[in-house]
Amino acid sequence: MSREGGENGTGSEWPVDLAGVTESVVATLGPNDRWNLAALGLFPTEPVTARTWGNTRTRRNFHRQGGGYVQFTRDPVDFVEAACSIYERDEWVLPSADAWVHVEAERIGTDESGSTRWEEWELTPIESGIECRVVPTTSRGHAAVIEATIAASRLEVESYDTAELLDRLSYFEAVVERCGSDRDREAFSRLTEYSDWNRRSESF
Repeated sequence: MSREGGENGTGSEWPVDLAGVTESVVATLGPNDRWNLAALGLFPTEPVTARTWGNTRTRRNFHRQGGGYVQFTRDPVDFVEAACSIYERDEWVLPSADAWVHVEAERIGTDESGSTRWEEWELTPIESGIECRVVPTTSRGHAAVIEATIAASRLEVESYDTAELLDRLSYFEAVVERCGSDRDREAFSRLTEYSDWNRRSESF
């Protein structure tokens, strides 16, 4: 891994190749003049799209500001904080971000899944930067943390089976314990604290 101090440009390209659903962290400016950081899944359409679910801060800030800063981080704790808590900072860029892209967000559709309303956004890059180049590795523990945030976020959605989600979280916990780093374990501990999934599982 090499920290390069940033390679910033004004081009209209994404700083990474997107495939499948790429999980990112997006920073949007709130009415309190602080940056809210939240998880955001990116779809590799042309142009790139993303969905906000429910009346989230990201959704409201996209409407107010018309965009934000999408960031790519490998830090599991930062990702859990963004996905599972109200995570606000004075600065938009995470110290752990390997790359970022400033995007314009335009709403192109809306619908409902179960009782949850979602909005689809077209994301157009304005400028981007690469902060750190890495040699990729594959970590089961890290992957389990990311998947666990998705399962935890769906616990309040009626269209998902709660018992099935709790089973997934229990499995991911075991994977993190066996295969995760100290940082992965800290991230999963915070996810458990925020979602309280382990207490819910006692009633199933």
